[in-house]
Parts: sequence; C-alpha cells; structure tokens
Amino acid sequence: MTIAAVLRRKGSDVISVSPETLAVEVARLITSRRIGAVLVRAPDGQVAGIVSERDIVKAVAERANATHGVFVRDIMTREVVMVSPDTPVDAALEIMDQGYFRHLPVVDSDGRLLGIVSVRDLVKHRIMTQQQDVESLKAYVTRTYMH
Repeated sequence: MTIAAVLRRKGSDVISVSPETLAVEVARLITSRRIGAVLVRAPDGQVAGIVSERDIVKAVAERANATHGVFVRDIMTREVVMVSPDTPVDAALEIMDQGYFRHLPVVDSDGRLLGIVSVRDLVKHRIMTQQQDVESLKAYVTRTYMH
C-alpha cells in the first residue's frame, strides 16, 4: 500500500499560492476550501514552503492585530518534508507523526510535484483497505467451509 494508490483514489489536485500572497488570503482560501494547508510555490513551480492552519494561528498569536500586511513568505514552513509515490502509507503516517504535521507533498524522482496527501487521506485509505481485506477473508472463509 503506497502513496501512489492514495493519489490514484483522491486525485492529484494541489492548491498552491506564491510567497507574495497575503496570509489573510491564505486563511480565506483554507477556510473556503475546507483544507488544512496550501503549498507555496516558487515562480519556477518548485515547492518553496507550506502554510498550514497552525502557521496562520501562530502568526495571529505572535502579531496580535498586525497580521493584515503579513505575507506567506513570512510565516511559511520552508523545510518541507516530501515523499515519493513509492513511499508506503505506514511510513508516511510515521513521518507525519514524528514531525507533528498533517500534510505531505508527493514528488517524483526529479522533484516534480505529483500531489499532496493529508493524514486524513492516509487513514481513510487504510480503513478502506482493511475493509476490503475483511470482506476478502469473509468470502474465503465462506467458500472454504461451505464446500
């Protein structure tokens, strides 16, 4: 069970902004799209950072009433942990748990962005896979003991 399987099921759409986007615009985007983070992309399309709900809250807490002129470049996480499509789902969940974050961009061997997965995506995929395994086992037991 790899990240590639999760992306096939959920799709590869990625919401991204530039470093010059105002933080308040990102807050509106996160709220309207009901997502937890957006990627920050450099002009060449490479991942420059990520901005999560936590980053927005931290900016508000640190700046009180002075958040209106804050840019994404000022609050984004620059050291973005990324995974490949071949990364096992369990390994990705472990990476998220160890790093205390909930989103992982997925890149190919050339660094090209393929999508993004959230902890919710991974847990949902795991549950669906487990349900399929249970159904397969039930079918096997039924066939084995009915004949």
